[in-house]
This record gives sequence, structure tokens and C-alpha cells, in this order.
Amino acid sequence: MLDSTTKKRIDDCRDVLVGKVPDPKSQIEQITLALIYKFMDDMDRDAVEKFKGKPKFFTGDYEKYGWRKLFDPSLGGDEMLKLYSEALEKLNINPNIPELFRNIFKNAYLPYRDPSTLKLFLKYINEFEYSHSEKLGDAFEYLLSVMGSQGDAGQFRTPRHIIDFVTACVNPQKNETVLDPACGTAGFLLSAYKHILQHNTFPSLEGSGMGRPGDKLTPDQRTKLGTNFTGYDISPDMVRLSLANMYLHGFATPFILEYDTLSSEDRWNETYDVILANPPFMTPKGGIRPHKKFGVQANKAEVLFTDYIAEHLNSNGRAGIVVPNGIVATSQTAYKQLRKMLVQDSLIAVVSLPAGCFNPYSGVKTSVLILDKKLAKKSKHILFLKIENDGFDLGAQRREHDKNDLPLALQIMEAYKECLKSESGALEDDTMLDVMLDNITEKVKSLNPEIPKILIQTIATLVEKQSVLDNKDVVLSGDRYKEENNNKGVSYQTAKLSEVATLEYGYTETAKDKGDLRFIRITDISESGQLKNEGFKYVNLNEDSKKYLLAKDDILMARTGATYGKTMIFEDDSPSIFASFLIRINVDRNLILPKFYWCFAQTDFYWDQAKNLVSGGGQPQFNGNALKEIEIPLPPLEIQQQIVAEIESYQKIIDGAKQIVNNYKPTININPDWEMVELRTLAKLIGGSTPSKENPEFWENGNIDWITCSDFSDSPMHIENSIRKITEKAVKENSTSILPKDTLVLVTRVSLGKMAFVRKPTALNQDLTGLIFDENKISKRYAFFYLLSIADKIQNDGHGATVKGVTRDYVKDIKVPLPSLEEQTEIVKRIEEEQALVNGNKKLIHLFEQKIKNKINEVWGVKEEVEA
Repeated sequence: MLDSTTKKRIDDCRDVLVGKVPDPKSQIEQITLALIYKFMDDMDRDAVEKFKGKPKFFTGDYEKYGWRKLFDPSLGGDEMLKLYSEALEKLNINPNIPELFRNIFKNAYLPYRDPSTLKLFLKYINEFEYSHSEKLGDAFEYLLSVMGSQGDAGQFRTPRHIIDFVTACVNPQKNETVLDPACGTAGFLLSAYKHILQHNTFPSLEGSGMGRPGDKLTPDQRTKLGTNFTGYDISPDMVRLSLANMYLHGFATPFILEYDTLSSEDRWNETYDVILANPPFMTPKGGIRPHKKFGVQANKAEVLFTDYIAEHLNSNGRAGIVVPNGIVATSQTAYKQLRKMLVQDSLIAVVSLPAGCFNPYSGVKTSVLILDKKLAKKSKHILFLKIENDGFDLGAQRREHDKNDLPLALQIMEAYKECLKSESGALEDDTMLDVMLDNITEKVKSLNPEIPKILIQTIATLVEKQSVLDNKDVVLSGDRYKEENNNKGVSYQTAKLSEVATLEYGYTETAKDKGDLRFIRITDISESGQLKNEGFKYVNLNEDSKKYLLAKDDILMARTGATYGKTMIFEDDSPSIFASFLIRINVDRNLILPKFYWCFAQTDFYWDQAKNLVSGGGQPQFNGNALKEIEIPLPPLEIQQQIVAEIESYQKIIDGAKQIVNNYKPTININPDWEMVELRTLAKLIGGSTPSKENPEFWENGNIDWITCSDFSDSPMHIENSIRKITEKAVKENSTSILPKDTLVLVTRVSLGKMAFVRKPTALNQDLTGLIFDENKISKRYAFFYLLSIADKIQNDGHGATVKGVTRDYVKDIKVPLPSLEEQTEIVKRIEEEQALVNGNKKLIHLFEQKIKNKINEVWGVKEEVEA
């Protein structure tokens, strides 16, 4: 587990470099090189001082590059920089160091020439010691986690909890060989290694946890285990980082190769017991030139990698592969051939992950394919698991929360495998589908009796293989087969977008192109897909631009930029033309109604297809030719009209309810006879502080809630739990106090004006103020509603150039109208009745949003119960 001291040292190193080396990957490389350089010198020192031997690495012509030589007091800053830079460039040819280290230093160089930056950086690196290598393994993984940008070959950092989930589903064993053919920073390989150690560890004698990881393994087994892991990557930078990562986790000679998995045949004949991977989702610029040994002929990276993995498993091999949804649903020939091959030979399960899993690196929708060649021979079914929550919210920050379907999904997977291993898993009787699902459910409930059956069977859908193979596109989506399992829903024929519409790019204006005609650009479309009301640009109507005039109910799609993929329907009367980064989708109105297409374009079914057609790295965009592959359901026109009318009626209810929710705030009609009393006389104000982050005794194993602005949502009334915890020592040694439960806390800086009651004893940071009211004078709930009613004023009174705040004296000076306690109780009662109506409208919004979703689902043959 990463300790705070080591984490801080790495953060310090990054903080030093960030001004000179802004790219996160380059920062990681520089820290990696320095750590390995320092560790070699540590080992030389141990050889001399502890074992009375001779140095091994820095001898002969390379003695002058010893790490400690850099700290010679006689060296000036420029001399230190010259010596260090020269060492980096020459260590890869030092014959005294092992090939592993030489590979790490291959093409190494110092990317800046500032002596003061280097001196401070080396000072922080010098605080690490080789004896800390176990801690440093976890620290290095933390360091790699900051590498959030997409690589040139389409790599994305796979979240650690997803890696561990996939590994647990596959369950690698101590005697098995493991491969990742697109290993990146070796995350999957190390997850497999830790999984094996965890499952070969004695419980501690004290009963307080596990013993030393892997202590059941004999020395020979541990040595053999270290040789069972192989990784390939096409990027020399990734290979370098993988080597360092494996080395810091105890692999003396990790087997990581710079290898083009898709184009080279050198290792084609090698097979493995287990393969784990999240291959690149995108085909690199210039395309791929695969050899002819692949079972599926294709030029898409995700198809070829999936094929490679399936073909390089041993006869009883297993695999877990993170794939984009193109592998699951795209109807192109190569994708269909691949899915058919997987279903027939090795696929036993598909896990659908939520679309935000890879935020903030990518919004692409992904699934996990679980292959097992031995069990696939027995199974007549495929298990589909749908993950709605993975333990983190799906926004850009990916904050942790308590909704997590992964543990239950793993239990279902294990129960499913147990059923397949029994005789019943191979039976072909039609009733076996229900029997299998019931058996899986019973096994899961035996482990966790409190799990309701409906929850298990909401996540899990069991489908006969033949049903999947009979589907014309062999689609690997559990939702597509719910109709067959449940005998619900009405399905319609589908068509590709190219069969029902033409696509047209918009107009490119020139510098002199100014006039009176409204020019709609991507920036004029809101996040919700609506046309904004102001800020338009205007151009001339001429021979070139007039063909881009918009007509009523034209459909526009943003093909790049912040709102890429957003689809709007043009319902404005103002003459307008559309810009080149928008696509007009001209639907054949004899086949599909524009509003029906627009409704469809808001659904997961549409986005599951569309997101796999995105190209570009830092600037993602849709290509019109690729979009033509999207499949659209085609009910008869009269049915489309009915669906649109029903959805529009639901939307009107939602819009009306949102008006109430968004515009409501409590109001208190002040009687002029009431006394206006300063808050200082009604409440004790208590502030807080932030204990030093550099002192682990203030934070590690803390059990006291400590809240900041980030604990306040948009409209909370209570804060149940804090994001962070501090220790009792932190409270004693800092200017913060523990507030009693049900204290009202006001945000006085950053998220100025937000407020909530705390549900438990809580400490605050310096941006918050606790209010402990004298309830002989004022009801705390009355005070809350009054302060809430003037929250806008508090925000407007805030001062500060970038972050607004108010002083504690400002809060003390707030004047509160003070009716009698009986009148306060009546006011609180009235406002709570109003809030009950507002909350009713929130439920109404949720209900009718679900009705819209269900109506679109029915078009695909999926009928869901509307939540009350």
C-alpha cells in the first residue's frame, strides 16, 4: 500500500519538473531514470559497505558517474548538470550494468538545462533508498496513474479497479503463463502477479489480516512465477516504463519486449495459459499492415488484437479483454466474423461497462470479453453482465461512491463458471436457460443471502449461443436478447444510416465573409443539444453558401469540439446556414421522421454505435462516412409519429417540472414588526483549518470526518459522510474543532453560499464556518431556510479576484428576522411542505425520463418496468 511519505516525495519530484517538463509521460521517464540510477549506486554501496565486496556498476571508466559523485561539494551547478546529462546518455552502453538497465537508459537524455531545477530534483530523488523497493513499486504505479493523455498508438490508462476486476474474472494460477500483447505500463501483468500472490498467502497468525504476500509459495515456485509473465508493446517508451514497473515490483529480469504484435510474425507460434489486455482502441495513422496468419482478415487494431488473443491461448487457455463497443455491435464483415469465431470457440461471458469508466481519458463505451476455451466447449450459453456503477461517479473527476456492481458481477461470474463445470452446464434442453440462471442465482445468494434475486437477474442475462449465432450481426449485447428471454417487446427492422439518409458537411466562411445571414457553428449548440439564443456570427448569402441554408426540422450533428456528437433538430424560423464542423443529416422522410431520428440519437443504442466511430486523439471527431454504418430501427411512419408524440408529451411534463425545481428557493415574508438580529447574537461561529498534508500522523488511518467545499452538492440538506478523514492528533494540534452532529455548516469561500447540516461529529477546513445556534432564540431549521433564501446575496457580496469569499465578520453581521419560536415553527412547516412538492417534481422528472427511455427501448424489442 502506498504510504504518504513516498507519495509526497514523488509529488515533490513532479512539482519540480512541471515547469521545465510539462508532459506527464516525460516527467515519469525522468523520475524513472533517476530512481534506477540512484538504486544502482545504492547496490554498489551495499556491496562495499555491507558485504565488503567491490562495486559492480560504477567502475572503471564509469566510476565518475556514480550517483554520489553528483553531490560533490566542489561541483558547481553547471558542472553537476553536465555530469548528470552525460551519465544519462552513456549508461545504456555501460558494459558493467545488466541488459535490463541498459534498455531502460536507451535513448535517455536530459530535456532541460536549468542547474537549479536539476539540483532540487536530485535532492528529492536522493531521499529514496533501494531498501524501500517494495513501497516504491506501489509508488511507481501511482506515478504512472498521472499519465492521463492518450498515446500515439491509442493507449489509454486502464483504471486499476477495472484491471483487477478483469484479472479476478479470469483467475490466473501460480503455474500458468501470462501474456499482455499490448502491455503499456504492465498494469495487467502486475495485477495477475498480485492476484496469484494473494491466493497463495497464509492468513496471519494473529488473525488480523493476511501474512506476507505469497508465503505459501516455495522458493522454486516463486522463482518460476517470476518467469511466467510476458509483455509486448510497440512503443519503446512504454517498454521502458513497463520494465521499471516490473523491476520495482520484484521482477529481477522482467520479460517485456518491444514488439509489433499485429505486423510481426516472430512470436506467432507462442501460446499462453492466460492473456489479459486492454489493446489500443484506435488504428494508428497510416493504418496497419497485418500479416496473413490472422483468422479474421481486417485492418482495424481492435479486431486484430482480439483475434490475436483468441488465437494465442493454449487449448485450455483463458483471457480477459477490454474492448470498445465496435467489437460488440459493429455490423462490418470483419467484426461479425470475429464475433462468430469467438462465440463458437472460446467466449463464455461479456461484461458491459458504463460509458464513463475511462474518464477523463476517454468517454468511449467499453465491454470486457471473457474467454475460456475449456468451459466454452461445455457451455451452450453466454453470460451477459451489465455494470451500471463501478464504484465511482461517471464525471471527469471520477469520485468514489458506494454504488458498485463489480463485486456482485464477479460473484455471478464465479457461480456461472461453477455451473459450467458441473454436468448441467452442457445440457441442451431449452429449459436449461432458466435452470442455469436459477442455479447461478442460488449460488450467489448462498454467499450473500441479502442480495435480492431481482438485482442478480437485472445485472445478469443468460443467452443461448445459438440465439447469438442466429442474430444476423452476431451482436454481443445482452439487451438485444432480452426479448427472447422475457417474451416482451416489439422489434422492428433496422437499416444503416447510409440507407435512409445522406450526410453533408457545412459551409466554410472566409475572412471577408460578413453579412446578415445567421451562421450556426458548433459553439452555438448547447451541451443539451439545443440552439443557444445569442452570440451568433453572421455571413453573406452567396452562390457558395446558399446550398447550406437550413430548412425546418433539418438535423445537425456536431462532428468535433466540446459538444461532438450532439444532435439537434432545427426548429427556428430565422434564415440560417451551418458551418463546416457540423454535419447535416438529410433523412429520407418517406422512411424516417426527423424527430424520430432525433429521439433515437439521444439513446444509449445510438451512442453505443456512434462512439466507436470517433477518430482523432486530442481532438476527437466523427467522420461522415463512418457514421453511415450506424444502425437505426425503422418502425412504420405512423408508429414513429406515435412514438414522437408520446415522447414529446413526456418531455413537456419534464420541462414543466424542471422549471419548478430550478426556480424554487424558500422565501420568508418578513413582518416589519419582527426584530432584525445580528447572527453573532444567535449563534456561535466556529471555523476550521487544514492539517499539514506533509504530516502522515494527521491523515493516515484517520477516523474523524473532515469536510471541505467538495463535500457539498448543488442542493444538499445534509452531509452524510465526508470525502476525507483526519486523526485525533490533527484535531489537537491544529486550529480546528469537532462540531456536534446536526450543526449547520456554511461555505464562506470557493463554493460561496452553499450550506448543509452534518449528520455526525465533523471537523471543517478553513473555507467553512459552523453555526451552533442558541435554540432558545432561534430554530436551526428556520435559520437554515432564511440563510438559504439569501444565498444569492451572500454570493454577490463575495470578494476576491479569482475565488470569491466572505469574512467571518461578514457572517456575524448578517441580520436575521426573528419572529417568535412558534412563528418560526410554522414557517419551517410551510417551507418543508413546499419542498415536498419540489421533491415530487424531481421524482416526476425521473419517472418521465425513464418513460422516454422505455419507449425507445421498445423499438429495439426491450421492455423495462417503469420505476415508481
